[in-house]
Parts: sequence; structure tokens; C-alpha cells
Amino acid sequence: MRSIHLRLLLVATLVLGGFLGVTGWALDSAFRKSSETALKEKLQSHVYGLLAAADVDSKGQMLLPEDLPEPRFSRLDSGLYAFVSTSDQKLFWRSRSSLGMPLPASPSPGAGKTHFQRQDSHFLLSYGVEWEDDAGKSRFFTFNVVEQVQPFDAQLAAFRLNLWAWLGGLALVLLVVQAVVLRWGLRPLRRVASDLQAIREGQVNRLQGNYPVELRGLTSSLNALLDHAASVQERYRNSLDDLVHSLKTPLSYMNSVLQDRETPCERLREVTSEQLQRMDHIVQHQLRRAAVAARTTLVEPVAVAPIVNRLLDTLEKIYADKHLYCHRSLNASAVFHGDEADLMEVLGNLMENAFKYARSHVRVSIVETGELEVLIEDDGPGIPASQWHELLQRGKRADESVAGQGIGLSVANEIVTLYGGRLEAAESALGGLAMTIRLSAREQAFRAKDDGRHKTTTSV
Repeated sequence: MRSIHLRLLLVATLVLGGFLGVTGWALDSAFRKSSETALKEKLQSHVYGLLAAADVDSKGQMLLPEDLPEPRFSRLDSGLYAFVSTSDQKLFWRSRSSLGMPLPASPSPGAGKTHFQRQDSHFLLSYGVEWEDDAGKSRFFTFNVVEQVQPFDAQLAAFRLNLWAWLGGLALVLLVVQAVVLRWGLRPLRRVASDLQAIREGQVNRLQGNYPVELRGLTSSLNALLDHAASVQERYRNSLDDLVHSLKTPLSYMNSVLQDRETPCERLREVTSEQLQRMDHIVQHQLRRAAVAARTTLVEPVAVAPIVNRLLDTLEKIYADKHLYCHRSLNASAVFHGDEADLMEVLGNLMENAFKYARSHVRVSIVETGELEVLIEDDGPGIPASQWHELLQRGKRADESVAGQGIGLSVANEIVTLYGGRLEAAESALGGLAMTIRLSAREQAFRAKDDGRHKTTTSV
């Protein structure tokens, strides 16, 4: 069964049916027992009535009258009968209502004791009595009162019919109410499905409804995936535009060299090889940048400190001739919720720039207080605050005298932005440049804001 509504309704129906069935059985059993108890007390009162009506003859022996206070004992086939038997099970007395009918076998309870039972077509109550005559001789008698079962069964059947009619009606009402409640309770899920259909048809680009708390995690994740898909598409477009734009220059240069008929063959091969290598580098770089947005966010958290240590160890070997002092202040519990390669790309670009421009001191700090914060500082020449925003744009370089293509910081900024974070430039306490990566633990996901996708955030 693929419908949650039908599944819940079926389970609720089974539970309701079981509950009402047990309730009906319990009520029926309780009513039956209480009716039998009432009937037993009623027959016991008839026995006491017979004892009260008993008299003695001239010899002091028990004598029962023909007419009794209960008129049913005097009417044939009234359904209420009485008879008295001796200790040897011989009939001593019977009521007029029992004339012409076989008397049921009755047990012989002890004196002052009562026995109540249901036989085939009647209820029988027997009561033992010890009667002492004037001569002081005792005789044992059993007083028996019989009630036919038809009135009792008819009363029980009427109760059962009424009981199950009410329980059945109540079950139908509860099922209808239950179906309405389930439909109302599952309405947010249907609204999510409807909103997703609207997204599929291009009417909206994200889930924007006011959903219940239980669905906000789902809708937030869906919005993150939708934003990720949009960012992937936009980054592929940007990458293609950048690739076309980047290839124009080497192609134009090669074309101009080819058009010059006086260019020696050796020079032509040299230019062609140089420009082909440059174009290959451009293509590989753009492919790497485009691949960043295609990675999934459903990955295990990555410990940040070990990656920083590996990168710093490598950079210290590469820039060993500068004799730089590198201070590390790393929080071992800090984690990054994303792809390890993306983290290495960002940290590698920023820390390599710090080593490249530092004079003597580099400092890397990791802090985690609700968000992941990585601070990379150097004591280099620094950059004026007016150029911080321009620094994070593609192809812009602060120092043209140092080798590079001016795209490392822009790539790092775009990766951080895709993870819902921000890359900030500021003046370092060491005197140079301080680059800060801020990633919220809840926002480390591939998503782009509709109101500012791929915009750079800088702060002074």
C-alpha cells in the first residue's frame, strides 16, 4: 500500500475495531453476569417467601399452602416453578404452576446453603433446610425454585442488539472523524507535493510555504538541493563563458603569428607549444572549478586540523628558503561538513598566498563557536582596504610582480560562497593581510541565495 493516508486509516481502523470489539465483549460479559446475579437474588427471595409461607400441621411437621403470595406460582406455565424434595430426592411439595411438567433433577446442598445453576432450558436455585418437628425429630428438605431461560435470553439478546448497534454506529462516526483528521493532518505533505509540482512546471523556484515544524527539515533540505542544482547550472554557464573568454587570447595570438608569413618555423612551433600548454591549463582549471559545484553535500564531516597541518608542512618545505615562522592555533574538534577536496582547494590557495607574500611570520588559527572560522594571517605588505573587494574578483591580482594568474582567491571565494559561507579580507595584527573563512555549521551546504548568488562579502 503506497498511500500513507490509506495506510494510517487502515491501521487506525484495525486498532479501533479491536478496541470496540474488546469493549463490547467486556460490556456483554459484565451485563450477563450482573443479570445472572440479579436472577439468583430474585430466586433466593422466592425461596425466602416459601419459607415464610410454610406452616406446621398438628404433628409439628412442615405444611406449605396451595396459594402463595407470588401469583406466578399459582398459574400454569407461568415460567416460575417451585418444589420441595426430601433428603432421599422424593417430591414433598410442588406449586400449581409446575403441574404436568417433569421436575428437573436438583442437587442437595447442605443446610443453609444455596446452589444456583443453569440447566438446558431453565435456571435452578436450590436451598437446603433442616426442619425439626414437635417431637424433636429433624428432617432435611431442599427448596427448589425454577425460572425459564427464555425471558433471560430475550433480555440478553435485546441488550446485545442495542449494544452492538451503538458500538457499530460509534465506530462509523469515529472512522469518518478519523479520516477527516488524517486528511487534515497530512495536508502539509500534499502541499509539499503540490509546491514541488509547481517548481517542476517552472512557476516558482523553491519551496516557500509556511510548513509545520516536523517538515521544515525536509523542506529546508529540498530547498538546499534546489539551490544547489541552480548553482551547478549557473556555474557551468559561468565556466563555459570563462573558458571561451580565456581561450580567445591564446587563439588570437596564435592566429596573428600564423598570419605573419615572415615568422620562422622554429618560432611558430615555440609559440604553438606555449599557447597549447596555456590553453590546456585553462581548460583543466575551468573543469576543476565546474566540478566543485557538482559534488554532493551528503558526506561525513571532515576534520579541519589534520588538513591544515598537512598543507602547512608542505608549504614550509616549499618556502624553506624564506625561513618563515609559522604559528598554529588549531581547534582539534573543528569539522567541515563538505568535500575534503574543496576544503583543501580553499585552504591551499589562501595559505599559499600567505607564504608567498609573508616576510617572516605566518599565523593560522581555527575557531569553532557555532560556526567554523579559519583565520590566515601574514606580515607581508598587505593590501589597501579599497582593494579588498576587487581582490576577490576573478583575474584580479594585488601584486603583478609575483607569479600567478589571479584566480586562486576567486576560486576560494566561490567555493566558500557555495557552502553558504563568506570569505572576508581585513588587516592582520601582524601587519599584512588577514583572510577569514566563516562557515556556519547549519549552512555548510551547496546552495546559493536567490538575492545574492555568487556575490562576494568583504568586511573591514
